[in-house]
Amino acid sequence: MTEPTRQAVMGPDGLEALRQALVRRGRTVVGPTVRDDAIVLAELTSASELPFGWGVEVEAGRYRLRRRSDRMAFAHSAGPQSWKKYLHPERVRQWTADRGPDGTLTVREEVDRPPAYAFLGVRPCDLSAIAVQDRVLVGGPHRDEAYRRRRTGAFLVVVECVEPGATCFCVSMGTGPAVHGGHDLALTEVDDERGHRFWVRAGSEAGAEVLAELPVRPADPTTVARAEEAVTRAAGRMGRTMPPVDLRDLMRDTLEAERWNDVAARCLTCGNCTMVCPTCYCTTTEDVTDLTGEHAERWRRWDVCYDLDFTHMHGGTVRRSGLSRYRQWLTHKIGTWHDQFGSSGCVGCGRCIVWCPVAIDITEEAHALHAEASGRDAEGAGAS
Repeated sequence: MTEPTRQAVMGPDGLEALRQALVRRGRTVVGPTVRDDAIVLAELTSASELPFGWGVEVEAGRYRLRRRSDRMAFAHSAGPQSWKKYLHPERVRQWTADRGPDGTLTVREEVDRPPAYAFLGVRPCDLSAIAVQDRVLVGGPHRDEAYRRRRTGAFLVVVECVEPGATCFCVSMGTGPAVHGGHDLALTEVDDERGHRFWVRAGSEAGAEVLAELPVRPADPTTVARAEEAVTRAAGRMGRTMPPVDLRDLMRDTLEAERWNDVAARCLTCGNCTMVCPTCYCTTTEDVTDLTGEHAERWRRWDVCYDLDFTHMHGGTVRRSGLSRYRQWLTHKIGTWHDQFGSSGCVGCGRCIVWCPVAIDITEEAHALHAEASGRDAEGAGAS
């Protein structure tokens, strides 16, 4: 029996062949596309919907599309959405209840039946974020069945990052720009004098089966070298960094730092950072009825730790100030998350920086806390 191909080179036309191979397997293919002046995630009906020739300009509180001088499809940093949108959606109905004419109450459990997903264009940082949510939502004692049904069997096509954004810091978090497992297929995009192409590797048996159906040629040393060089260059061009210290210790030892007052004066406690974060997982429930009161539903929806009622005990809200709520978010994200789940809750994607309406920068805050603890000036910290 011939050993299946584990790596090859594919032209851009192979992306449509890849999409079709996944559709033949009954999968709903989701990937990045340009919509509403942003690169968002949506179901792809053709590979031509990928953002060929589009890049982005990002900074704290700023996101803009820009035209590229080439036809690269994945040379852009993270957009406003993550794959959490599909694996852990904003709202899930849990049950419905109806009162019949005779007064009988009928309650029906809502069983979520999601499609079999194939995610095309997952960044290494977002692959790490999926792994984080796996540990939180199905790896512990409180398993989330809605998440498990969506996550089970999802086919992951990861694209290594060759052009990080100004707010990226995956190197500091150890989550990119290269991929190190957990995928079905990995692509690295190359566009040089030899043409536009992808170095493709299978990371699973399912990936090898799909790769065998694609219009590929053997992986040549030049393409492999160019791909690896591009990823290495990306690692050296991160727009942000975290301080080179144990972030758990930093968060634990700076709970009373003066810097928290500074960030509290700017933070709107709007929760945007948790909405765009690919690892934030908190939810609450809400019950709704129709106008007659004869029909009721229970929905689970995302919740945020910036909500006054998020941490509530008999007698009132636990965290009344914006300072305490921001501090809870940051210290949990990069500190006590380790104690709960064995890893950081931050993957360095930079979304929280870009989509904060007042441009609060998680890396700047970490550097400022480190500088205060060390008795140094924090000006300019965070940006490379």
